[in-house]
Amino acid sequence: MLTASDAATFERCMAVGGIALFPADTVYGFACDARTRESVERLYLLKRRPLSKPSAVMLFSLELALAAVPELGPRTRSALEALLPGGVTLLLANPAHRFPLACGDDPETLGLRVPALPPAADALGAVNWPILQSSANRAGEPEARTVGEVPAGLREAADLVLDAGPLPGTPSTVVDLRRFEARRQWSIARAGAVGEDVVDAALAAL
Repeated sequence: MLTASDAATFERCMAVGGIALFPADTVYGFACDARTRESVERLYLLKRRPLSKPSAVMLFSLELALAAVPELGPRTRSALEALLPGGVTLLLANPAHRFPLACGDDPETLGLRVPALPPAADALGAVNWPILQSSANRAGEPEARTVGEVPAGLREAADLVLDAGPLPGTPSTVVDLRRFEARRQWSIARAGAVGEDVVDAALAAL
């Protein structure tokens, strides 16, 4: 069970450019400050992930997520309110080029996450830091359901390890909302923890 002290340590780790191994609501991930190039480059090197590939920006409350992208239109904001927090990564139009370090080769698109934290990790809900988040594995390898499933070399390279016990183990569903504002169109870019029927039910009335 994570504590308020763990959440404060997590924020300090982000503030000094560190990398944390932490529990989300789906799988274990790595986190760093989404706005610090040196931290992002170090995380990508650790994962052997090309910088051209995007990652998600995670915030730990819906209110912080909405404040981070204030230019969103009303329909898209309603979609965020319907789907978050939850086991989804939302692809959003990003005309303001926010969080460019997370966007890879496509600054016009931002991936956004707000996890529905399990009880053992609920203390992280107090974190106010926007993090760049990526699964705690090397590119192309299986996601980790427990800290023990993270390869030892990756665990040892992290500056902070937070263990909240077993997680569901299925990565987030990636939902493309880039055309939702203008056309009410959306699609599943990657199947995952949340079923398409659940997404459809949440968005149908918007």
